[in-house]
Amino acid sequence: MKPPYQITPQILSLISAISQKIGEINANYLIKNNPQLRKQNQIKTIHSSLSIEGNTLSLDQITAILENKKVVGPQKDILEVLNALQVYEQLNKLKFGSEKDYLKAHKILMNGLIENSGKYRTQGVGILKGSQVEHIAPPSDLVPYLMKDLFVYLNDKSEISLIKSCVFHYEMEFIHPFMDGNGRMGRLWQTLILMYEFPLFEFLPFETLISKNQKQYYLALSQSDKEGQSTKFIEYMLGIINNSLSELLQNSTQKLTQRDRIVIFLEDTKQEFSRKDYMKKFSEISSATASRDLKTAVEMNLIEKFGDKKTSLYKKR
Repeated sequence: MKPPYQITPQILSLISAISQKIGEINANYLIKNNPQLRKQNQIKTIHSSLSIEGNTLSLDQITAILENKKVVGPQKDILEVLNALQVYEQLNKLKFGSEKDYLKAHKILMNGLIENSGKYRTQGVGILKGSQVEHIAPPSDLVPYLMKDLFVYLNDKSEISLIKSCVFHYEMEFIHPFMDGNGRMGRLWQTLILMYEFPLFEFLPFETLISKNQKQYYLALSQSDKEGQSTKFIEYMLGIINNSLSELLQNSTQKLTQRDRIVIFLEDTKQEFSRKDYMKKFSEISSATASRDLKTAVEMNLIEKFGDKKTSLYKKR
C-alpha cells in the first residue's frame, strides 16, 4: 500500500527549483571538480546529523578523527563519529532498495553503542517531548511487516525520487524500527535514495540546515503524524534540500581553470572531437578561450591536432 500524501503547489514549486539548481551544479562541475569541497561537506553532514542526536564533538574534532589524529572527548561521541565515517566510506556500495543493506548500515552506525545493532526492536517505544509522550510507535511485532511494505514502496520506479526520499524518511521515523539510531538512519537513507539519481547528494550536507532549527524538523514530523500523511514533512524536507543547494551554489562560485576544463573534458570523451564539441561542454567560454585551451592541451601532449584551421580535429593521446 502506497504511504498517504498529497501533491501541493508548494511541493511542485520546490521540485522545479531543486531540479534547476541540480542542473546548474552539474553543468558547472562544482562537486566533481572540487575534492576539498566534497571532504568539507561530508564532515559537515556527519557533524550535523550527530549533533541533532546530542553529539558534542566539533567540526575540527571530527576533521581530526578523519585524519587519524588523537581527539579528547566523550568515548561515546568519538565512537559515533568513527561509525558514521565507516558508513560513509561504504555509501556507494549500499543499495537503497535493499532491506538487508539498510540493516547492515544500522549495524555499522550503532556498533558498540546499543545492543542488537542492525536488528529491529522487539519492544514498544514512545517518543517523549519534555514530560509529554509525543508519539507512540507501532507495536514491535508489526515492525518487520511495516518495513517490508516500506521497501516495496521504495522500489516503486514510478515514484519521483525527491518525493520518495522524503516519504521514506517520514514513514521510517513513524515506525521507529530501532531502539536507537532512527533519526540518523532516516537522514542517511534519504541521502542514499537521492544519490542513486543525483550523485551530488553524497556531498550535500542538508543536515546542517536541519540542525540549525531542529524545532521545525520535529514540528514537521508532528504535523504529519496528526494529519496521518507525510505532506507537511515532504514540504519541509524539500525546502531544506532547496536551501542547501542554494548554499552550495553560493559557496562554490570559483570558476573552472583552463586545466580544470581540459581534464574534465578528456575524462568524458573517448573519440575525435572539434572545437565546437569542446564549446558544447563549456557553453560559458568564448571560441577564443576554447582555442587557447586546445592549444595548451596540444602543447602539454595530452591531445594531438590534425586537419587545417577550419576543419581541425583533435584526439586524445
